Amino acid sequence: MSAQIRLVEITDANRDAVVAVRVHPAQERFVASVEKSFVHARESPEAKPWFRAVYDGDVPVGFVMLSWNTVPGPGLLGPYFLWRLLVGAGHQGRGYGRAILNEVVALLKAAGATELLTSCVPGQGSPEPFYRGFGFVPTGEVDDDGEVILRLDLGSRP
Repeated sequence: MSAQIRLVEITDANRDAVVAVRVHPAQERFVASVEKSFVHARESPEAKPWFRAVYDGDVPVGFVMLSWNTVPGPGLLGPYFLWRLLVGAGHQGRGYGRAILNEVVALLKAAGATELLTSCVPGQGSPEPFYRGFGFVPTGEVDDDGEVILRLDLGSRP
């Protein structure tokens, strides 16, 4: 199945429904909640957080957050960094993660970006195999939290 999604701005009208989207409990050590993502965004305005709810029709199925065209510095990767990618537990395995990344890549390429960075906690259940399957490759770096840094060359994506 090829998931059809829309990236939607988060407003007072949809905030509660988006916050209710949660990963499987076993994944919580790898992916912070939407609510925690909002906190991170508020606490780090220098990261230029850009976030959207992910909808399939009228149903929120996920959440994505990036640092958008930020200046890299201590503890801040960029200029484009995939900070959070979350697909709700009941919606996983349907192609939403790949669809979200395809949409993000299209937006970034339209903005003139050439690469997208992300990081992930290594270990059993980590999203690293998913990211690598999409085309991200390890940079050989590890951040201050012990997360592996991955890079996607946007020129390699259609």
